[in-house]
Amino acid sequence: MSAAYKEISVKDIQEAVIRDLKNYKALKVKLENIRERKEASALHIFPVLKRNESIDELKAKQIERAINDSLDPIERKIIEYKYLNINSRDMTDLEIHMELGLKKGKYYIKKKEAIFQLAKALGII
Repeated sequence: MSAAYKEISVKDIQEAVIRDLKNYKALKVKLENIRERKEASALHIFPVLKRNESIDELKAKQIERAINDSLDPIERKIIEYKYLNINSRDMTDLEIHMELGLKKGKYYIKKKEAIFQLAKALGII
């Protein structure tokens, strides 16, 4: 194996997807805040150190599409409960599999499948 080629592990894929899902929550809030400031004609109420609004908007749109279009309803609920629960705390795996009425093993299979589907849809793998 050459030095330029690095085998991608399951953990690397999961970490990349989870990082993007957690950033997605902040991106959605950021874009809503920007829209609100534009409506109020108050664009610069906070200092701006880095500006990537068009990239952020594209990224949020693609993550949302990946969640809505590449996951089955159970996978979508798992991702929403685990990583995107904006109005309250993220739920634990135990709480989610109990809430969805899934056995523990089936829950972890569906969670892993959801993460891999998102990785494919987002072009991570």
